[in-house]
Parts: sequence; C-alpha cells; structure tokens
Amino acid sequence: MDPEDRFATARDGTRIWWRSSGVGEPAVVLTDGIACSGFIWKYLEKQLARRRRVLRWNYRGHGRSEAPRDPARVTVQDCVDDLLAVLDDAGAPRAVLAGHSMGVQVVLEAHRQAPGRVAGLLLLCGAPGRLLDSFHDSPLLGQAFPYAKEAVEAFPDLAKLLFRKLVPTELAYQIGSALETNRRLIRRDDLWPYLEGVAEMEPGLFVRMLASAAAHDAGDHLSKVDVPTLVLAGEKDTWTPMWLSVRMHALIPGSEMVVLPGGTHVGPIEHPALVGREVERFLARHFGEAPPSGGRAPRRKARRAAQGPR
Repeated sequence: MDPEDRFATARDGTRIWWRSSGVGEPAVVLTDGIACSGFIWKYLEKQLARRRRVLRWNYRGHGRSEAPRDPARVTVQDCVDDLLAVLDDAGAPRAVLAGHSMGVQVVLEAHRQAPGRVAGLLLLCGAPGRLLDSFHDSPLLGQAFPYAKEAVEAFPDLAKLLFRKLVPTELAYQIGSALETNRRLIRRDDLWPYLEGVAEMEPGLFVRMLASAAAHDAGDHLSKVDVPTLVLAGEKDTWTPMWLSVRMHALIPGSEMVVLPGGTHVGPIEHPALVGREVERFLARHFGEAPPSGGRAPRRKARRAAQGPR
C-alpha cells in the first residue's frame, strides 16, 4: 500500500480510506458524489497537489473504504461523521471542503455541524439537497425511486447481478454518454471508471444512501455559510440543473460562481483546465498564493469574500 494511503476509523468502527498528496494549509478535501470513487477528481487532484495539500477519501462502501458494519449506516449524516474522522486522522484542524454532486450536500452539512473545521467551500455540479426532485427538471425519478428501492431490497442477489452485468457495458456507456454528458468534451477513459465503480457497489447500500440524499436538504443553511465559497455549475447539467447552482450562489453571502460552457454533471472532467484554473484563482485570492511542489505553503490569514448575496 502506498505510504500516503491511510484509513480513518469512523464512529461505528468502519475503516474509511483516504489519501494525502501535496503540502500546505489549509488542505483541500475532495468529496465525491454517490457511487463515485474519485473519477471526477482525476485532473483537479493532481493539479492542486502541485502547490497545496489535497485529501481525497472514499465513502463507506465505496472504493477502498469498508462497508458499514450496520447496513443502515449510510446516511448523509454518516458521511459527514466520516469526513470529520478523515480530517482528524489527517491532522487537519480546518480545511477547504470540495464536494461534487451529493458531496455538495455532505460538505454543506459538515459546515452546519462543524463550522470551525471549514475554511472554505467548493461546490461543484450539485445541489443543497433533495437531489432526485430536480433530475431533468422533473419529479418523476423521485416519485419512481421508492419502488426501485423496494425491488432492490427485495431481490438483492438479482440486483447485484444486474449491476455487475449491465452497468460496465458498451451499451450503458453509449446511453449514459449520449444523455448525461457532452460527448464533444468527455473522454471515454475519463467516464468508464465511473461505470466500473457503480458495478462494484452493493446495490442495497446504493439505494439506501440515495434515499438519504433524496430526503436530506441543507437549503436552509445556505444563508448562514460564512466562509469563502465558489460554486461551479455545468451549463447543461441534467442531474442538478444549473438553476440550482444559481440559487445557491444567490443565497450564500459573498459567494462566487463559474459556469462551465456546455458542461454537464461531470463538468470537472469535461473542463479540467477551466475548473483547475478557477479553483486555483479562488484559493489564491482567499488563502494566499501557494508555493510550487516541494515547498511549504505559508500560513496566511484568509480574506473573507464580500458580504451579501449576489
């Protein structure tokens, strides 16, 4: 195992995988969407680690992290607890929390519960909550999901077989890339790891975690966010449509926003150069310029963003 790979211990004893790269404070912590194990951070992690400390971790039951001992412990709250356990294990008293998709909910909830641990927020292609209510700007997925969840839990072996056999296939890739991504911007080898990760997931864990994310909502906390915040939105995002990001930006005092032209829900791998540049500029404005790889980042007082919604 790479000496920089670690495991934090969650409250219930579940081992949560995390990795550290780069140096400097505050660290930037990369938090995934559901059923993701880091594919979305492929470019941003490497770019930021040249000048800053970056922590990436896997949700319980995802990637290298253990499945929870109690199958019910897969809520947004459990994810927040695990994130804080990673910060403790990494010796990071405060960090900039970056969240993609459901990760936006997790990092906003982390700020609500432990504001002293959060130096800033990066909210990428996500919403503050109830993520099934706005899929393709329609409530249909949210209405149908309880029936799908019931079927998965009633026939777990069949669900597992379908996940393994149907998800990591050429047909699934062609449908997904055509309907949910911008084919002019996406690379096949950037998206395929997502399909492989979904196929390896326990279907019951997936639907239970999705049910929690569908019920959770941090929208009432947005006006209380008091740290520098950057919202990045995909112009053509169908999972969390751009108007949700526009609303988050309007409700978070002093927040900044960047639109990814033609970008979808996987904007960070469709526009890696643009995302990397805007994130680095944001971090430099609020936390000081970082030294090249191999140097140590100076401790500087963060400049607060101008107050008042835009």
